[in-house]
Amino acid sequence: MICYESLEVHEEEVTAGRHPQPELQQVTSKYPQSLDQAGTFGTDSHNNQPIRGIMNGSTNELENLTLPSGLEECMNCTEFEVNYIVKEYYLPAMYSIIFLVGFPGNIIAIFMYTVKMRPWRSSIIIMLNLAIADLLYLVSLPFLVYNYAREGSGTLGNFLCNFVRLVFHLNLYGSILFLACFSIFRFIVIVHPMHFTAIHRKRWAKIACVAVWGVALIEVIPVGAMFTSREPHSIASCLDFSSSNELYALRWYNWLLTVLAFALPLLIVTLCYSRIICTLSKGQYANDIAKKKVCRLVVIILIVFNVCYVPFHILRLLRIETRVTAPGTYIEKHIFTVYIIFRPIAALNIFGNLFLYAAAGDNFQQAFMSVLRGSISTYMHQA
Repeated sequence: MICYESLEVHEEEVTAGRHPQPELQQVTSKYPQSLDQAGTFGTDSHNNQPIRGIMNGSTNELENLTLPSGLEECMNCTEFEVNYIVKEYYLPAMYSIIFLVGFPGNIIAIFMYTVKMRPWRSSIIIMLNLAIADLLYLVSLPFLVYNYAREGSGTLGNFLCNFVRLVFHLNLYGSILFLACFSIFRFIVIVHPMHFTAIHRKRWAKIACVAVWGVALIEVIPVGAMFTSREPHSIASCLDFSSSNELYALRWYNWLLTVLAFALPLLIVTLCYSRIICTLSKGQYANDIAKKKVCRLVVIILIVFNVCYVPFHILRLLRIETRVTAPGTYIEKHIFTVYIIFRPIAALNIFGNLFLYAAAGDNFQQAFMSVLRGSISTYMHQA
């Protein structure tokens, strides 16, 4: 059996090792039955070195234990098995599910907004741009699934690698900014309806969406420069920007991206909906149906932020910081593995956005049901 050491999903160099089990059994059979007998446990047959343990007073804690190479190889093999499952099964399955659900869902949403929901209002324009951002990312997912499925025999070229990674971050931060923009418009309409009557005009929503696209592009353009596409042992790898070799620039850029592109919009969304809920809980809105609709919006947006965005940004921050402070350690490798697991979870914001389209109002549900009934009626007549 071949044992692989230090394999970080699809992004680290793969090296050949030895099967740890025979030596592991040989070593563990020599351990004393009690820590009171600790001293020289035996020898490591691979390195011919004694295995010693030193007692720390009466606490029965073993210190300065020199692990035999068999135990280290066993830990590396366990790490390889976990990362192999993540790379070969979990990532392709997650991205496939996201594509199969999100692609038709966003096509339907764009059709509803462009054909069935005229005339447009400010909220419809923002939601339409959010659906376009999601669709742009969904188009790239088949290439990403192909990249993982063909990891051992050839992967994406530099252009497609950069395209896939860039549109992921463009969708990520574009979606965050569109949700923040949507929250600001809702805040103005509900909390200050008489002071900013011009906000209802479509022109302001169009200006806001153009600004969001521009800011999102500016935020993620440096990401493209930090992508790495290398070929360890002639196997191409399309690496995430957190694995960039420009570690100093990467560290500062990641902090700026996390604070300005994520934490600040999250703060804006939280403040806007806090004021909205306070306003709706008083006066003529106390028992209004609008309060229930806004509460649904708040729940959906908070789920999207806390389930999809918050863990991803925390883990990416830890991933890059451990590359600086603890390179090559098990802590760094394990954090990287968890970060890779949560990367497709960040893309699940597309599911949350689908619920948001229906919960945001503007007769989306009525328009969808009208199209669905018409399609069923047409099918029955043709049958």
